[in-house]
Amino acid sequence: MSKNLSELSGRKGLDLNLFEQLGVAARETGTPDLEAQEQLSQEFLVGKSNVYGSVSFYDFLRPENQGKKIYVCNGSSCLTAGTQDEVRAKIARHFNPEEVGEMCCLGRCHENRSFHYNGKNYSGQDIDNLVAIREQQSPTVEQYKVTSSGAAILTTPYGPVNEYYQIFKDCLQQPATDLLAQLRDSGLRGRGGAGFSMAFKLESCRNQKEETRFIVCNADEGDPGAYSDRYIMEQRPHSLLMGMMIAGYIAGASYGVVYIRGEYPESVQIITEAIADLESQNLLGQNILGSGFDYHFKVIKAQGAYICGEETALLSSIEGQRPEVRVRPPYPTQYGLFNKPTVVNNVETLANLPWIMKHGGKAYAAIGTPKSTGTKLISLDSYFNTPGICEVDMGTPLNDVVYGLGGGFRSPVKAMHIGGPLGGLVPVSAIEKLTVDFDSFAREGFLLGHASVVCLPEDYPIIAYIEHLFRFTAHESCGKCFPCRLGSTRGYELVEKAQNSGYKIDKALMQDLLETMEAGSLCALGGGLPLPVKNAMKYFESELAPYFKS
Repeated sequence: MSKNLSELSGRKGLDLNLFEQLGVAARETGTPDLEAQEQLSQEFLVGKSNVYGSVSFYDFLRPENQGKKIYVCNGSSCLTAGTQDEVRAKIARHFNPEEVGEMCCLGRCHENRSFHYNGKNYSGQDIDNLVAIREQQSPTVEQYKVTSSGAAILTTPYGPVNEYYQIFKDCLQQPATDLLAQLRDSGLRGRGGAGFSMAFKLESCRNQKEETRFIVCNADEGDPGAYSDRYIMEQRPHSLLMGMMIAGYIAGASYGVVYIRGEYPESVQIITEAIADLESQNLLGQNILGSGFDYHFKVIKAQGAYICGEETALLSSIEGQRPEVRVRPPYPTQYGLFNKPTVVNNVETLANLPWIMKHGGKAYAAIGTPKSTGTKLISLDSYFNTPGICEVDMGTPLNDVVYGLGGGFRSPVKAMHIGGPLGGLVPVSAIEKLTVDFDSFAREGFLLGHASVVCLPEDYPIIAYIEHLFRFTAHESCGKCFPCRLGSTRGYELVEKAQNSGYKIDKALMQDLLETMEAGSLCALGGGLPLPVKNAMKYFESELAPYFKS
């Protein structure tokens, strides 16, 4: 993306943000009209084509969104649970076809049957109460289990806000370098999938010469099956906000941006209210508690694009640019938001900082394994007898999660897709080989990632799931690199043809396609898709045999 466009977007700062204004312009009709687009292009001194390029990319801004009133979840969990057709059929009794759209995963995977209406998410039995919902009556209260085994860092309730923030107040009394040393001792690695050292990111940002720096929370939890970040934002928002403030103090950043997916309206509201609470207690703003440290928050509501979970695409999105992945280096800690040094971390990663600063980095490192320290939140879908969020020490046997905390499966399951659409497809036979940590999954040819779990029942065709993954990637690709853009489309065409016309896929051709995507894609979307497809071809070879040349 153009550095000049980043500079132009940044001239008005975060308070008047181009991307945010596009969302405002779309509120009434579902998409900004051409007049509104032209006005914004003039106001922000960017070309009309740039504005239209952004508008046309997002699910909730593009012209096809016009007139949509209700949205059905098309995520993997609702797909494999078999609830999407039922939901569509019941919605069709009350809405015209042109009023019905789709959203990719509403984070209601624990009970499925999910849909979005009038700014709120619904699931479970709510689909049977559409008449009452349209009449503004309250939806069924969402419920899911929150369990833990081990340290329970992110599942233990915290007390009153002012008391909880004593951790932050104590941090302000210490040199930032001492806090960085604690974080380095903790061994905390990113929980969004990459598993990158957080201390390294903060130190890199801190070492830059620019005075303006940003902490960006990637709360665009787009992995179907994942809702652990949503759990933190809605049930313990101050763990996230304090974590961002501590990160800002360490890195010398005075601005925190919380980029929350549009599919999580409740999270947007709760985080916004929590920030207002901090402001009322004088814990935000200039010279906080006389420390000389300034910090300000900005909440940005995303507009429906899975690729914005990739850190550089997310930064382009905030700037109002088309969310294409950037070539690295330079890295965001060098040239990030508005070309300023920026640290991007996901919700769960940042939410660990208060505990680390209270108990010490070495105490955190004592939990888990030497290379995967601390705990991990896991999202269990509706195929478990006890669906919900569970927290376990890194290194916990996966068997203990599935059959202990999860209570086993409510019906026969043949595989679990762990870590989102780019994670590993784990056959049930491999459960006993795995422990919940980065290295165990990598060693066995899988990926822990976000640790979301989507179950594939015995009767769900693996070939249909592969088609779903290719179709998902083709739709969500930013288009910047051809291995992802074209590879996902060709993969979808091959698999769709094999299912519907008796075509036999050449295994060597498929392997070449996957290797090209893996080696040539700019980011994990195209580069990660081959993993679950390869897992499927390895562990379900006999089931897939009719679709491949012998």
